[in-house]
Amino acid sequence: MPIIQVKNLSKIFGKNAKKATKYLDEGLTKEEILEKTGNTVGVNRASFDVEEGEIFVIMGLSGSGKSTLVRLINRLIEPTEGSVFIDDQDLAKMDSKALRSVRRQKLSMVFQRFGLFPHRTVLENAEFGLEVQGIDKKERQESAKKSLEMVGLGGYIHQFPGQLSGGMQQRVGLARALANDPEVLLMDEAFSALDPLIRKEMQDELLELQESMKKTILFITHDLDEALRIGDRIALMKDGRIVQIGTPEEILVNPANEYVEKFVEDVDRSKVLTAENIMKRPETVDIQKHGPRTALERMRKEGLSSIYVTDAKRNLHGYVTADDVSSAVKQGTDHLKGILRTDVPKVDLQTPMQEIFDIIHDAPVPVAVVEDGKLKGIIVRGAVLAALAGSEVNLNGLNS
Repeated sequence: MPIIQVKNLSKIFGKNAKKATKYLDEGLTKEEILEKTGNTVGVNRASFDVEEGEIFVIMGLSGSGKSTLVRLINRLIEPTEGSVFIDDQDLAKMDSKALRSVRRQKLSMVFQRFGLFPHRTVLENAEFGLEVQGIDKKERQESAKKSLEMVGLGGYIHQFPGQLSGGMQQRVGLARALANDPEVLLMDEAFSALDPLIRKEMQDELLELQESMKKTILFITHDLDEALRIGDRIALMKDGRIVQIGTPEEILVNPANEYVEKFVEDVDRSKVLTAENIMKRPETVDIQKHGPRTALERMRKEGLSSIYVTDAKRNLHGYVTADDVSSAVKQGTDHLKGILRTDVPKVDLQTPMQEIFDIIHDAPVPVAVVEDGKLKGIIVRGAVLAALAGSEVNLNGLNS
């Protein structure tokens, strides 16, 4: 069951929301509705689920509706229509008391601007959310210290925000959100105010923290590289609408429309695509059933100079070359074990393409993609080149 469910969520700013909603039903664009009614469509019928422990990124350019959407999710902005469920509770129908309880116990937010109190120490800033809830001082300080340790600021608890760098101040903001131990972490352009180097460090830190925290994170950004780097899935927005939801690989390889295609055309694919995206189905022979003659015939038929050897369960044993099997046939050998080579260049399914370059450059045979010892596919140089070029071919279906 998803921890967050967003269903047909819309927000229209202005006095004629009912009329504007009718135009939404008729399929009018954001610009057409503004011209006819003077109303601005902030979010247009957004629907998606977020799974527990997932980093779900909502991204888009300025004015796309992404920040409005996150504020609808925790009801800092009242929706025009639609529902937001957190653990099966509909926030849109809650009274103010129940909503405050959910915000305090289940949701924490990290904003673009750090929002720290300059006259309070790092520890006092980190414990502020718990202080508002009336938590005992000793208990809230223990929680705040623990969260500050998590973000690498355990030695700075008595310093003031003005004594910290921008990246460290944002860490305090993150620690304050984590101190409450929320189920869902909402991060609205949390790293956008940082310079590029510190921003990358914060992205790395978030990913490292997520390895241990396993929080559900809703992350808002306008930066495609950031979205591709940290997101398990991405929802891409335009004019208040979600135009595509998918993994980074799905959005790069199969853009839903021309807008998405243009959005991703300049992305360095080598940093995002993985072995699973560019592998092809391998030709193999079975070490338990096949001998040199079968291997040679298969290589001749497919135009190969080598072939991988597996067993009936697809466990990878190695490979044989055309020269070796030709010699074995001439010598009358009827098995592959004596000519089997085991210097196999291997990667797993999630190995980034960037890491495959050096491996495939010096590899005597196509790179084997393995999972738990089983051969899942192979990677040939042509697939890497096609992926780098942004080929319109579905990369999972490459045959050369």
